[in-house]
Amino acid sequence: MPTSTPATTPSDRLDLRIGGCSDKGVKPQNQDAFAAWQADLPVTRYKGVGICLADGVSSSDNAQQASVTSVTHFLQDYYSTPESWDVKSAVSKVMSSLNAWLFHHGQQASARHNGLVTTFSGVIVKSSTAHVFHVGDSRLYHYSDGFLEQVTRDHVQQGGRYLSRALGMDSHLEVDYLQRELKAGDVLLLTSDGVHGHLPTEALRDWIAALPPEASQYQLEQACQRLIQQALANKSEDNLTCVVVQIVSLPPKELGELTREVGSRVIPPVLEPGQKLDRYDVLKVLHANSRSHVYQVRDRFTANLFVLKAPSINFEDDDQYLESFAREQWVGCRLDHPNLMKMLPQQENSRFVYLVSEWLEGVDLRQWSYDHPAMDLATARNMIKPVIAGLRALQRRGMVHRDIKPENILVQPDEQIKIIDYGAVAVKGLTELNSGVIDQRPEGDIQYMAPEYWLDGLATTASDQYSLAVTLYQMLSGELPYNIPLLHRRGAKSATDWHYSSLREHRPDLPLWLDLALKKACHPVASQRYGSFSEFEADLYKPNEQLLRGHERKPLIERAPTSFWQVSTGVLMLLLLLQWWWFRSGSL
Repeated sequence: MPTSTPATTPSDRLDLRIGGCSDKGVKPQNQDAFAAWQADLPVTRYKGVGICLADGVSSSDNAQQASVTSVTHFLQDYYSTPESWDVKSAVSKVMSSLNAWLFHHGQQASARHNGLVTTFSGVIVKSSTAHVFHVGDSRLYHYSDGFLEQVTRDHVQQGGRYLSRALGMDSHLEVDYLQRELKAGDVLLLTSDGVHGHLPTEALRDWIAALPPEASQYQLEQACQRLIQQALANKSEDNLTCVVVQIVSLPPKELGELTREVGSRVIPPVLEPGQKLDRYDVLKVLHANSRSHVYQVRDRFTANLFVLKAPSINFEDDDQYLESFAREQWVGCRLDHPNLMKMLPQQENSRFVYLVSEWLEGVDLRQWSYDHPAMDLATARNMIKPVIAGLRALQRRGMVHRDIKPENILVQPDEQIKIIDYGAVAVKGLTELNSGVIDQRPEGDIQYMAPEYWLDGLATTASDQYSLAVTLYQMLSGELPYNIPLLHRRGAKSATDWHYSSLREHRPDLPLWLDLALKKACHPVASQRYGSFSEFEADLYKPNEQLLRGHERKPLIERAPTSFWQVSTGVLMLLLLLQWWWFRSGSL
């Protein structure tokens, strides 16, 4: 299949030259297929450039359909996934669905030889990384500094006569996935076995070395035709396909484009009510500190109210802060959920750095909790349920909030809930852009921060679950489940330093099963928490019998440490009294 013509791009952009060729060879039908998708710059930046090759299993009458369907549908579906998804998650989802479709329709065939089975090798080049995924015996090679390496491994058995893995072969698909760092001048080569099965690695290396630098698509296609003719001359009796990708230039690693866009603008001065910034009139100052300034503003063209946030001039040279500021805008403009705050895109012609979000009436959850002391369980659940819905929406987009706390949960007058503040949000898709700015400090409130994020700087959806559980614990008790100030002073080095304080010590009226659910959700070890938010939510409404049975099997000192020490102290006092009485009786 033909590739798209690469657009001309500046030297600091991702610039690839792609060409390919496929030939039926001596066979009556070509059952190979290849495709490449080099989209416009905004899409390429977040999704990368995709190239893939498939070789339909020749024993099937539907081999051609399987290969063509695989390469076309893979690229179409991959570029339909959200921009915020990382490559591995998007590819896994797409290939799993594609395999299920091929296997299902293959099973509908009247005979085994009519199945839809094909090999599949592909690569997504995103920023300066090649994300390689592969199943079967087609191959991907990486040429760099004069050396050619076979990146993929052949999934074959019985001396290479049969495939051990392929798309559509089984209901379960295991795909090899790996990453390779790239640099300008590298070359990627994808081939079917009709090519590499009849050409030694040295011949492939010499062929790549002879390619003209920064070749045109036509030149690369002509070179691929010559390589196929060489394999045919070596008695290849299979279909023959090869695709070559020249890496002309890659985005620099010093600083991502996202931050450069912010860095090219000016941080506005501190504003006062009555002043203007672009199309916005400042009505009041909502918040100001050393990090940022937040204002209520009115759009002069629509008369709608918004919140405008601008960074402090103190951070004009802080790359990490500016990247988090840019990330907050990127995230907010891509979220559309009733429990997540919405943000507006930056005005393209503005020379200032700021964020604009929807205006929301209400108070944060901390103030609301102050106004509703001794909260009952039903009320607390009603407040937490929409927060879980918002966090699940973030999770589906490959995002982790990393700063869930009462101040970042807004309660509106009608008690609708909104999660706000995306400055600490981690996005899998953006981490692959190699911005060069490394998070040197965890972002968020340490009282609600999961141990793995605090200690190692690693945050996942399980980390948001921890923060949410701590927030709910505090809503019900007014206290925290862990002595964070003490942990901080002692410089806790591992999760074993965290010791949970039972909710029932503060609220004996609340059921044990709720305490066990919260204890699990904010367990200091991430793997010991719930596997999903839905499991946690379910255990907030009814007892988890498994947790209760596990609790009953524990010794008293673990089940009820306070009661254990009370009983132990009472027994010791009784022994002392008996000893005193015995000595006194003996002396008489």
